Amino acid sequence: MNNADFFLYLLVMAGVTYLVRAIPFVLIRKKIKSRFLNSFLYYIPYTVLAAMTFPAIFFCTDSVISASIGAAVALILAYFNQSLLVVAAVSAAAIYLSGFFV
Repeated sequence: MNNADFFLYLLVMAGVTYLVRAIPFVLIRKKIKSRFLNSFLYYIPYTVLAAMTFPAIFFCTDSVISASIGAAVALILAYFNQSLLVVAAVSAAAIYLSGFFV
């Protein structure tokens, strides 16, 4: 790929990203009054984040079992309101230690 192609692709990607974010602001000017639609839109960021994160969690190691152990540890710690740093560090340690046994 030469530089001209790279910058063309970059420009197209920037345009598409901008349009996806700008079109709702242009088309929807009034406040959304639908309770269902508001609750639906409220949870979109969480579902997108989960959809991008969970496949990466289970395929980040050679063993799906050790990744599952790490995910379980992370979910348990998050349920008990631990900080993000604690959840990430302890689940990474759980994956590392379970790699010796699995």
